[in-house]
Amino acid sequence: MKRLIRFIDKLPIPPTLKPKQRAKNDIYYEVRMLPFKHSFHASLKPSLVWGYEAQYPGPTIEVKKGEHVKVKWINALPSKHLLPVDKTVHGAEPDSPEVRTVVHLHGGHVPPESDGYPDAWFTRDFKETGPFFTQKIYDYPNQQRAATLLYHDHAVGITRLNFYAGLVGFYLIHDDEERDLTLPKGKYDIPLLIQDKSFLEDGSLFYPRKSEDPAVTVDPSVVPEFFGDFMIVNGKAYPFLDVEPRKYRFRIANGANARYFRIRLDSGQPFFHIGTDGGLFERPVQVEEILLGPAQRADVILDFSGLRGKKIVLTNDAPTPFPEGDPVNVETAGQIMQFRVSLPLSDVDKSSITAELSQIQYLSETQATKIRDLPLVETKDEYGRLLLLLDHKRWNDPISERPHLGGIEVWRLINETEDTHPIHLHLVHFQILDRQPFDEEHFEEKGEILFTGDRKPPEPNERGWKDIVNAHPGEVTRIIARFKPYTGRYVWHCHILEHEDHEMMRPYEVQKSKMWSSLLARIERLFK
Repeated sequence: MKRLIRFIDKLPIPPTLKPKQRAKNDIYYEVRMLPFKHSFHASLKPSLVWGYEAQYPGPTIEVKKGEHVKVKWINALPSKHLLPVDKTVHGAEPDSPEVRTVVHLHGGHVPPESDGYPDAWFTRDFKETGPFFTQKIYDYPNQQRAATLLYHDHAVGITRLNFYAGLVGFYLIHDDEERDLTLPKGKYDIPLLIQDKSFLEDGSLFYPRKSEDPAVTVDPSVVPEFFGDFMIVNGKAYPFLDVEPRKYRFRIANGANARYFRIRLDSGQPFFHIGTDGGLFERPVQVEEILLGPAQRADVILDFSGLRGKKIVLTNDAPTPFPEGDPVNVETAGQIMQFRVSLPLSDVDKSSITAELSQIQYLSETQATKIRDLPLVETKDEYGRLLLLLDHKRWNDPISERPHLGGIEVWRLINETEDTHPIHLHLVHFQILDRQPFDEEHFEEKGEILFTGDRKPPEPNERGWKDIVNAHPGEVTRIIARFKPYTGRYVWHCHILEHEDHEMMRPYEVQKSKMWSSLLARIERLFK
């Protein structure tokens, strides 16, 4: 594929979705998943993609904390997939429909039946009967702090394909705390979904059909990871954005299948990092670079004051795979988009980078009632392909993590592999305690953790509420979470989508505590 000329297409801003019905705090949306032609670049022919409401990315859903939202997700996709489907992968077997979808609100505190459980998929011929077809309208209570969330497909065995085809969008929650701050608002508050794509000569999306390993004969076959050749922001390759000489808020999300982004500005100016996956920090953190794994978000302010006439490029230098893979090609993946400080100042910039942003209640490991050791391991499957597992278990193995409702647990992610894995927990937000290097050979032989260095606290811009943590190779990464507000079955997984689809995902179940169950039994007896 030829190189694409950078910075000739204007950055699109995803429109905000309008509800079908609104009654006080009850809001109802309908969202269709549709095939359509999309233009990624002025010199490319339109590509056939899939999108929510025939948009790429999908329309942004904006809500206020406490608003009760219902969304009817409608699969209006064809029966044949846009991309090659490996039918040896669990969940995508020949007896399963080739096109299946289920929507996950990433970062949402939602009841289990509305979480987008990977096996709860539905097809175009959706009915409310049958073994899998039990839900089509999802409930989102939005009883959580302001944050930048994503909604995206989560169907077992084909998430990597559905996501890459275009099934992703922003979901923004606002609250009074955020409203009372003097952050940039309105047209100065812009979401940026960064992805990597490859294209065929006819402009159609390219996704590899099989592994490059000649020993792997499965065709089509899942690949270890996918890294695209071109950088895409909000559906455009290498776009530019005209800005005024003032402060802007950008909600940056990594929408890649497997690529990490380590972003900088070639002007050398800082990011004022104000929030992460789970919302605002207590205070802004000034940094020169930000590392984002797949599906991680960074809420930042960029100040273009005094830069009239300047052109500033957002760059990336994260190796693939991260952290010790191939260096970035500066001409392709090394440049993401351009900011042009070309617009006149429309009015006085009254926004500010507030010194105090939010209050965060930090969890203490002394509160934890359970510590879990969870190795991340690398092996081979029955076809000789790379297979990454959580705690040596596959998706269909019995559930082994059963936290109690309201209980606080510390999870120790023990990374025995060569790559960093972005580990995501559904339902909860958590906090990072620390990372510590360990002797991998000793652990593999003895099953004991022998630390080889000091504990490293999280980076200053990791010290908020998270729903994804970067578990680096050769380190034990500790996170702490309170499991609430719902009981039921959820999942945790690596958010490198090729890993997730190929068994690096596990169910977990939040259970009522024995004390709670006993109390309920007493209440039931009283009313009999």
